[in-house]
Amino acid sequence: MAGAGASGRDKWETAKELKKALGGEDGSAAADDLRTLLERVLAPEAGPGGGEAAAEALEWCRCLLSGGEPWDSFVQAVRAYDPATLCGLVWTANFVAYRCRTCGISPCMSLCAECFHQGEHAGHDYNMFRSQAGGACDCGDSNVMREAGFCKRHRIKSNSNVPCVPKDLLMMSELVLPQFIFSLIQHLREGYNEPALDLPSEKDLHKILQVLEPHVSFLEDLTKMGGAMRSVLTQVLTSQQFYKNLTSGVGENAYAKKSHEKYLIALKGSGLAFPEDKLACGVQEQGAGTSTLAVQDQSIMDVLKHKCFLEELLFWTIKYEFPQKMVTFLLNMLPDQDYKIAFTKTFVQHYAFIMKTLKKSHESDTMSNRIVHISVQLFSNEELARQVTEECQLLEIMVTVLLYMMESCLIKSELQDEENSLHVVVNCGEALLKNNTYWPLVSDFINILSHQSVAKKFLDDHSLLVTWMNFVSFFQGMNLNKRELNEHVEFESQTYYAAFAAELEACAQPMWGLLSHCKVRETQEYTRNVVRYCLEALQDWFDAINFVDEPAPNQVTFHLPLHRYFAMFLSKAVKCQELDLDTILPDQEMLMKLMIHPLQIQASLSEIHSNMWVRNGLQIKGQAMTYVQSHFCNSMIDPDIYLLQVCASRLDPDYFISSVFERFKVVDLLTMASQHQNTVLDSEHERSMLEGALTFLVLLLSLRLHLGMTDDEILRAEMVAQLCMNDRTHSSLLDLIPENPNPKSGIIPGSLSFESVLSSVADFKAPVFEPGGSMQQGMYTPKAEVWDKEFDPVMVILRTVYRRDVQSAMDRYTAFLKQSGKFPGNPWPPYKKRTPLHPSYKGLIKLLHCKTLHIVLFTLLYKMLMDHQNLSEHVLCMVLYLIELGLENSPEQESDEEESAGGQERCHDSWFPGSNLVSNMRHFINYVRVRVPETAPEVKKEPPASTSSDGLASSQNSGTAQVFSLVAERRKKFQEIINRNTSEANQVVRPKTSMKWSAPGATPQLATAILEVKESILSLLIKLHHKLSGKQNSYYPPWLDDVDVLIHPEIPRYSHGDGMTAVERILLKAAVQSRLNKRIIEEICRKVTPPVPPKKISSAEKKTLDKEERRQKARERQQKLLAEFASRQKSFMETAMDVESPDADTAMEVATSEQHVSEAIYDCVICGQSGPSTEDRPTGLVVLLQASSVLGQCRNSTEPKKLPTTEEEQIYPWDTCAALHDVRLTTLQRYFKDSSCLQAVSIGWEGGVYVQTCGHTLHIDCHKSYMESLRNDQVLQGFSVDKGEFTCPLCRQFANSVLPCYPGNNAERGLWQSHSNKCMQDLVQEVEDLQEQLGTFPSETNLSKEMESVMKDIKSTTQKKYTDYSKSPGSPDNDFLFMYSVARTNLELELVHRGGNLCSGGASTAGKRSCLNQLFHVLAMHMRLYSIDSAYNPWRKLTQPMQDKNSELVSEELPEVPVLYRDVSSLLLIQILTMPQPLHKEHFTCIIKVLFTLLYTQALAALSVKCSAEDRIAWKESGALKKNTSSGEKSWEVLLGHVISELSKGKIYEEGETEELTLVNRDSVECYLQQFCLPFLRITSLLQHHLFGGDLPSCQEDEEFTVLANCLGLLPSFQSAHQFTSASCLDWPVPAFDMISQWCSELASFAERHPDQVKVLLIQEPKWGLPRLLQLPENYNTIFQYYHRKTCTVCTKVPKDPAVCLVCGTFVCLKGLCCKQQSYCECVLHSQNCGAGTGIFLLINASVIIIIRGHRFCLWGSVYLDAHGEEDRDLRRGKPLYICKERYKVLEQQWVSHTFDHINKRWGPHYNGL
Repeated sequence: MAGAGASGRDKWETAKELKKALGGEDGSAAADDLRTLLERVLAPEAGPGGGEAAAEALEWCRCLLSGGEPWDSFVQAVRAYDPATLCGLVWTANFVAYRCRTCGISPCMSLCAECFHQGEHAGHDYNMFRSQAGGACDCGDSNVMREAGFCKRHRIKSNSNVPCVPKDLLMMSELVLPQFIFSLIQHLREGYNEPALDLPSEKDLHKILQVLEPHVSFLEDLTKMGGAMRSVLTQVLTSQQFYKNLTSGVGENAYAKKSHEKYLIALKGSGLAFPEDKLACGVQEQGAGTSTLAVQDQSIMDVLKHKCFLEELLFWTIKYEFPQKMVTFLLNMLPDQDYKIAFTKTFVQHYAFIMKTLKKSHESDTMSNRIVHISVQLFSNEELARQVTEECQLLEIMVTVLLYMMESCLIKSELQDEENSLHVVVNCGEALLKNNTYWPLVSDFINILSHQSVAKKFLDDHSLLVTWMNFVSFFQGMNLNKRELNEHVEFESQTYYAAFAAELEACAQPMWGLLSHCKVRETQEYTRNVVRYCLEALQDWFDAINFVDEPAPNQVTFHLPLHRYFAMFLSKAVKCQELDLDTILPDQEMLMKLMIHPLQIQASLSEIHSNMWVRNGLQIKGQAMTYVQSHFCNSMIDPDIYLLQVCASRLDPDYFISSVFERFKVVDLLTMASQHQNTVLDSEHERSMLEGALTFLVLLLSLRLHLGMTDDEILRAEMVAQLCMNDRTHSSLLDLIPENPNPKSGIIPGSLSFESVLSSVADFKAPVFEPGGSMQQGMYTPKAEVWDKEFDPVMVILRTVYRRDVQSAMDRYTAFLKQSGKFPGNPWPPYKKRTPLHPSYKGLIKLLHCKTLHIVLFTLLYKMLMDHQNLSEHVLCMVLYLIELGLENSPEQESDEEESAGGQERCHDSWFPGSNLVSNMRHFINYVRVRVPETAPEVKKEPPASTSSDGLASSQNSGTAQVFSLVAERRKKFQEIINRNTSEANQVVRPKTSMKWSAPGATPQLATAILEVKESILSLLIKLHHKLSGKQNSYYPPWLDDVDVLIHPEIPRYSHGDGMTAVERILLKAAVQSRLNKRIIEEICRKVTPPVPPKKISSAEKKTLDKEERRQKARERQQKLLAEFASRQKSFMETAMDVESPDADTAMEVATSEQHVSEAIYDCVICGQSGPSTEDRPTGLVVLLQASSVLGQCRNSTEPKKLPTTEEEQIYPWDTCAALHDVRLTTLQRYFKDSSCLQAVSIGWEGGVYVQTCGHTLHIDCHKSYMESLRNDQVLQGFSVDKGEFTCPLCRQFANSVLPCYPGNNAERGLWQSHSNKCMQDLVQEVEDLQEQLGTFPSETNLSKEMESVMKDIKSTTQKKYTDYSKSPGSPDNDFLFMYSVARTNLELELVHRGGNLCSGGASTAGKRSCLNQLFHVLAMHMRLYSIDSAYNPWRKLTQPMQDKNSELVSEELPEVPVLYRDVSSLLLIQILTMPQPLHKEHFTCIIKVLFTLLYTQALAALSVKCSAEDRIAWKESGALKKNTSSGEKSWEVLLGHVISELSKGKIYEEGETEELTLVNRDSVECYLQQFCLPFLRITSLLQHHLFGGDLPSCQEDEEFTVLANCLGLLPSFQSAHQFTSASCLDWPVPAFDMISQWCSELASFAERHPDQVKVLLIQEPKWGLPRLLQLPENYNTIFQYYHRKTCTVCTKVPKDPAVCLVCGTFVCLKGLCCKQQSYCECVLHSQNCGAGTGIFLLINASVIIIIRGHRFCLWGSVYLDAHGEEDRDLRRGKPLYICKERYKVLEQQWVSHTFDHINKRWGPHYNGL
């Protein structure tokens, strides 16, 4: 051992000498010595043999570095030269850090807690977060954050005043460190074996890393020495010379050679793994995308040359899959600027290698986190990112690496042409996509694109854009869904998550990143580039999948990133860059192709919601929802709809409209005939598909998100839509409003305006707290004017994920209209005016003014009127909406339209003259040719004679409208467009697309019929109005009465209402727009023919109307019944459940107060029979027994204790009620006889049993069968039937036992009440005789059996330790004590529930839930079994002066407890419970009077001890003077004097003075005595109230004593208050002075033996405050900062889930296995010790409170809310939280009233694992 010590000294000596030598002349020789010494010390040949060798080596290094100085002083010396401008603290996952958006420049900015709290961030937008991947503190780095946010430490720019580093301080370091780092690298080379078969032997790697841990930690310590040491390290790590000298592997050292070979093998094994992979993929060389990699990419992927230590270190760090220690070391060096640049370049150089390692890794998640931990530090800095982009081709590397990565998992696309498709897409089932392995790379890419300089370089570089579009096209059409038509799909794949995530992260987020830099006119060129390459990629895609014009049926993919890139850049171009749209749009043919797939998605959405895809399982619904969900919608559905709007505005409107109906498969439905055949759609889907098609058109034509709305308008519209669906919390609104999904853009678009928009559209509803109700959060609800003016059903439809939300919004709208009296009935969705269109998109309006649409609208209106099948109100609503849109957006000049339209006229065969809706509305159509199945009714009719052509010509241009086929129309238009585009039209051959849409005439069984119509759109509208109103002639043009209507058509009465209102609004608009229309409307109204349909229909219509009326009435009746039921239920809930309503009378109370009924009658809630409780068939109360330590938590202070939040504050449980009672009992047991001690006190302050009931009764036999049925019911309940738990069959309140009702005869009560005139002495004697009667064991009746079993339940409710207090275990005294203490616990708790006094009087809530009367009978029956030996009966001691004084002879056993030491309330309960029941009132009063005398004497004794010696003498004398007066026994002065003189005989007053009470005057003495006696009077009054009925009087606090004394019959006759003294209540059964002398003499004799204990044991009743939970600090951060890093006292580790008990402040580990004892985890254990099974814990990391009750637990909620009244469970949002006093009060209230079980609904078993 001495040797080792010496060698320790030698090291320091050697180091000193070397250092000296190096400084001398012969420096080079010394350097050689040093080198050989180091080679020996660090030689890896010694092998990383064990900890000792390593420790030895490190010890040497320390000595050498410090040059023989003590290490600590060396560290101090180096630290002095630290220019600490950056914090740079590195942390790993799960560390709690802060982010302040107000101070951040980069969105990734983060601060450590210390820097955050030292900086000034009050009022900033900051949050706390748990780091997922780890990070580093940016304090002091002005590239990432504003300087205002720096903390005090890093604010000083201290470069100037740091002295220069002396050369010799770090001289040794420069020589030692290169070899040290080289030895580390050699270890790493040595340890790595190229894994066979690509399975790295994880264990080996792990071993090496463990061995190297001390080395890396040593390096880490060096970095922490500050800037001076870091720059030495940087020099060593980046110097190429050092690296060359040490690692070339040349030289005589065999070991070095071997190591170099291993390094080369490793390099080879990693780098050149690509060519084989390529073949393995099996993708042919000419396949799209594979061969695109040029030679330079090859070099990016495969070449690595290491020139310095840093590069090789990073290489090994990657090889070893980023060990945490290495990562931390590399990051700790970052504050050094030179290092930062060198390291970033090295990182970029290894980027491809990182990707390869990541792909192979088994732990890709951890590895991803570590990679991002590094890269986010490097790439968030714009300056650095720009530099690397320019010098190291960062962008090329990233794009190439991403492309390569995805190429490994491509499959052939099956979209469109399955056989010949050349397109490849990523396979979403691959691990790479499923596990999101690509995210580190993508997130780096997004990160660098957020820098403007980098993004612009990207947008300028054409070859990069081509490569990138190539990459995006891998995702185009991935995860293809094919509709299952026959049987249900066997296996529901969940790959769609991966697909949506991939499109969002890999395509959309980079797109948003790029878009954020295209905001101004100067960036036009970028947009042109992107659009150009995007279109090229799209053209390639169409060619690759062989697409011509018909999409393949029953296929849909939701992923079209190329379409979306194209759309978003177009939108930006028009919105921000003022580009002319037409200059960047492709030709018509391309537009027609572009619209097909997005349209296919819209139709498929409708199909999915119509249940046409059910056989594909739930996942297809999942896709439809994700597509519109808030995080995806503005990268998915919004661009799609925008693209369709662009196509619609540029293509032929007739073509577009017919395409829509064809895609939605409802073409065949659009016929005038009453029957039709649909070749592609089942009839049950027709209606919802038609609704879908019309709704889509409405969306298409009315959305303006990209067509002219400003960002603020969009935000407002989104917010209104979300709020209309439901009231929302602030955080859910933030989540639901689609933001730019590029999280790197940091700030939500206009997040400053978020709050202002919110406050302008919504009102804040503060959180509500009803005790017993659910905890609500702060919600925002739309303002009235928003409902009135801004509710937009279209926006709601667009944004709903669940269809029910649309209904919810409509219901809320209806409720608003009813409430505000605007409209009573069921309203239709209101029509909302739109923002004007941007001029570039004016073409969209043409859709509303094309004949095809008008024919469809006309047909549908006609069908509605004729009641054809498969049409709904929704269809009519949408048709009217479209008509209204058309009228709102009509082209100005009406007349020219009609002439010019002549050219295309013929194709529509005389349906409508022009294409303007306004004029077409009035055009009458007389006859229509329709094709109908031969079975249809129309076929039979012969066409009317007037069809001959000449007859027709006479009527106003209305020939027979021909059969109109949408499909044929579309084909013709398509051909025209194609021909117009291609000059060589003859080459266009129609492809052999599957002609599923057979030409309408093809099916032979269709016949042509001619239908007489004679209607125009206007006349149909007017007739529909009649139909809707159910009255004929219901429409009357409003302008006939009031011409103003035409001038100001915006009338509020039309803005809300149902279908009739909508029709009126439309007719008014039509009239306003054209005089002709106005005239025609008036004409139609004048004619008012009865509706066209044949009579038969009108009768049917009448039937339906009657039906409707009947339905309406039935509905009203039902509503009425429901309302009545609800109010009944509410009143029931109030009586049964509510903790707060004092006026409920339950069966029990009725029983106590009705005196004229002879027998109490109970209702059984199970069998429903009523009757008395009998011996044979007893009835019982449903009760919940629970152990409670609430009483034990009272402290004698009114202020609650605070939860400790610093080391200094601690809570000690010495002053709690439970602790003091415990101490007292143990002290008594030391000096007195055990059995009498156990009757001198009460237990149950801790672990007492509290009994409460819901007030319902049931037969005990019924209950047993009920329990049986529960046991057989296998449904998972929240309670355990085996433990006897159940819920009350009526009110479902939790219970676990039944308390039998004693068969009581109420008539007797009256007799008891009468005051008897027996004298006190007789009564005393009677009481004694009654007590002497032996308690006979009751006969074996059902009742007594039940009473026994309930007694067992009561005992087993609490733990053994709370029932066993006697020295001899199992003694009957124990049970005796336990039983009367149960009564005491229940009385005391009821007192607490009443607020600690009886001033409020009345039957309180506690009275309602209390079952003391029944409980008393059960206890009394058991207590009577224990006869008290008459010699020891305390009653005698209280009422008879003892004769014999010879009891001192028996001195070998301990004496009995002196009477003055006994607890009077306990004596009261003992006396009453040992009397035969039922008790007579007179005996009760007698017992109270006797006990009051004892209590009074105790008060005097306590008082005498407290006053000073002089006072005592004074009182003694003044008492003696008055002793012989008549009222001497009722004057406290006399009695006090007597007590003092008696006690002076012992050594009682001799011991040191206790704290003195200065009792100046008589009043203060009187007051003291009253306060002393009050607790007893309260308990007694409560007892009397429960046993004998009668209300408790209410009073002021200061007269409580007199009122209670009077109520108890202690006051003979109520005197006037001013001369009242407490002593006048005394009624001595025997001469007072004798009794007092006898009681005092017991004390005197005790004082002889133990003078020190006499005073301690005198009952000095402290004033107990009410039980309170600990007081919590205002701000949650105070708790969090102290506790989340606090170590556990038991296991001294920082717990993963720390929690703190809110009752006593103990810190515990939740679920911590470290602190487990006998399979109980710490929280459960603590809940048993602290609360007898009830624990209230605050979970530090979640801010949530958890309740443990016995074997169950529940999450209660949080008492800390943020500024918007919301909880933040798990601190996910990390916003500042503040205490919510109301909630905390509710929690405390539930704890004190023991109602956790009733109020909280979600309970689960904890299996002792918390």
